[in-house]
Amino acid sequence: MKTTVEKLDNNIVKLDIEIDAETAEKEYNKACKRLAQRVNIPGFRRGKAPRAILEKNLGAETIKRDVLEYMLPNVFSQAIIDNNLNIITEPAVESFNFELGSPVKVVAKVELKPEVKFEQYKDLEVEVEEFKTAEDAMEREINELTQKFTTFKTVDRKSTDKDVVTMDFEGSVDGELIQGGSAKNYMLDLEHSNFIPGFAEQLVGHAAGEEFTIDVTFPENYHDEKLNGKPAQFKIKINEVKEKVKPELNDELAQKVGNFKTVDELKADIQKYLDGSAKIENDKRSANKLFETILSKMTVDVQPTMIEREKQALLSDFKQKVAQSGVNWDDVMKQDGPEKIDEELAKEALNRIKNSLMMSEIAKLENIQVTAQDLEQKIAELAMMYQTDKDTIFKEVSKNTAMIQSLSQQALSQKVTKFLLDNNKIKFVAAAKK
Repeated sequence: MKTTVEKLDNNIVKLDIEIDAETAEKEYNKACKRLAQRVNIPGFRRGKAPRAILEKNLGAETIKRDVLEYMLPNVFSQAIIDNNLNIITEPAVESFNFELGSPVKVVAKVELKPEVKFEQYKDLEVEVEEFKTAEDAMEREINELTQKFTTFKTVDRKSTDKDVVTMDFEGSVDGELIQGGSAKNYMLDLEHSNFIPGFAEQLVGHAAGEEFTIDVTFPENYHDEKLNGKPAQFKIKINEVKEKVKPELNDELAQKVGNFKTVDELKADIQKYLDGSAKIENDKRSANKLFETILSKMTVDVQPTMIEREKQALLSDFKQKVAQSGVNWDDVMKQDGPEKIDEELAKEALNRIKNSLMMSEIAKLENIQVTAQDLEQKIAELAMMYQTDKDTIFKEVSKNTAMIQSLSQQALSQKVTKFLLDNNKIKFVAAAKK
């Protein structure tokens, strides 16, 4: 096999491939045997029709196309390897000349990965605004824990903004009942209410047995458009007022929370969690700053075809998420406009492509590779996420090539990111006051 490579514009190369006549003849005969197994020809058992009969019934061109279908993937693969081509699309056949007894000539075009050049990606020094755990973080974590073990005591008094009430309510707009706007014995925490603004506040100062009406206005951005900005009335009946009884922070509570003997052990575990979260956030900030800096020092010619393919993939994902949220796609188009959506998707597509090219090029330059152990780790993480065993996840992943590629890309990205964090200097500075 002979291959001539011609570089064209826009990272496209033309492949002129010549396959010797002897190889083509062998592949042609193999195709005849394959096709004889697939077709019924009167007077012949399946698979026994001779070549001449197949040519008469199917036509030589049909057989030649079958030859190319089977032969070209290996031919292209060999041409790409022999010429060290870094492709991002499958070769597209432009033309072919297939005459038995003569060499087969195939012309194809393929898009190459853009050449990436770095000014610098190691030994950089970048400044990063440091994330620091809030001074009251420990207090908030403990408060959240105690809330989980909070009990409720029915009291014979008027409600305060710290209480919980059990109530019946019925809402209406313009005299018509609101669909889904009524309930019986609904428990509402007046301190942490996610009801319409002003609703919970008007339940303060009422005792069990009281019946009254409150007026509220739905927000302009309410999820039900029919109710946006509408004034509403709710009939309320208070059934119970309950006082929160928070547990005391002691060794007994610590033992209820988890595998702790004392409050000190519990606090030490919380502190470990807070420190770990801070490190994760600072690593994320550092990585983003490094990516930004490296990209500013990176030269790459991203062709419109690449952006368009990535944009279409992003659009498909976006449409899927919109559908899953229950929103009509036409409504999204009306709200944001097709031009704005297209512009934002194109910008995101370009960012993704540049980041991907940066990662893969650094991995290539530094010989960073994904190992079987790396994939095992990603599978273990999935198993933990879905609370199942690794073998189950492995069986599912092994059936899905796209999933394997996705996990491999995640693992590679993590390894490259770690390399960059280890080989560049991060100078943490105080966050700017807002």
